[in-house]
Amino acid sequence: MSKFAFDVSPLGDSAVSVTFGEEINYETHKKIKMLMDLLERDSFAGFIECVPAFVNVTIYYDPLIVHQEHKKRKKDDFISPFKAVSNIIEQKLEQLETDKTFQQRTISIPVCYGGAFGPDLEYVARFNDLTTDEVIHIHSAGEYLVYMIGFAPGFPFLGGLSEKIAAPRRSSPRTSIPAGSVGIAGMQTGVYPISTPGGWQLIGKTPMKLFLPNENPPSLLQAGDVVKFYPISRDVYEEMVYKEGGQ
Repeated sequence: MSKFAFDVSPLGDSAVSVTFGEEINYETHKKIKMLMDLLERDSFAGFIECVPAFVNVTIYYDPLIVHQEHKKRKKDDFISPFKAVSNIIEQKLEQLETDKTFQQRTISIPVCYGGAFGPDLEYVARFNDLTTDEVIHIHSAGEYLVYMIGFAPGFPFLGGLSEKIAAPRRSSPRTSIPAGSVGIAGMQTGVYPISTPGGWQLIGKTPMKLFLPNENPPSLLQAGDVVKFYPISRDVYEEMVYKEGGQ
């Protein structure tokens, strides 16, 4: 019996979703991350990949391989591939030691705040009755947990934003947001890794590339990473773009 509550449900015939409650927080993410790490270190026959979200992780598998492997071990005991995978996951969950910490990378991301790079910085400041300098200070002083990558290739959903600078999405999304734009939406912050439509409030831009299509994995950031932002000037931004081939 697992030490904590979870729910395993099928997603079609080749994936299951493991959900750990409804609260988006560090403890929930820790369980997701530890299960992913365990499955990737000690996978089962037919395992393809794990895809994390805020409160659950989706595990993809090849049902034919799962069925054949189960049949090898228990010839007279027929169960569905979903049930076989569910049993494996429950066994893995019993092995999790949630009182232990897991290793996290810390990635520092430079940001040129305001101006043409952050056209919504003044709105975020007014909305929270702050100055733009106060918004920059609060945003760059925080530490943010990467809960998941999604929406666009390499786009990190970051938790840990101070409620002092939280702001609603734009009522009318922009049709095109430049790659590298740093935004705020509700209690989250994030970075647009590619040019895409979007409705987040833009407060700055980074010269770093977050989407690296020729590398494996193609995303600079991964679920479980910690992100720290630090402010840079427009001159430093331009210099980094020139030297590092950024945005």
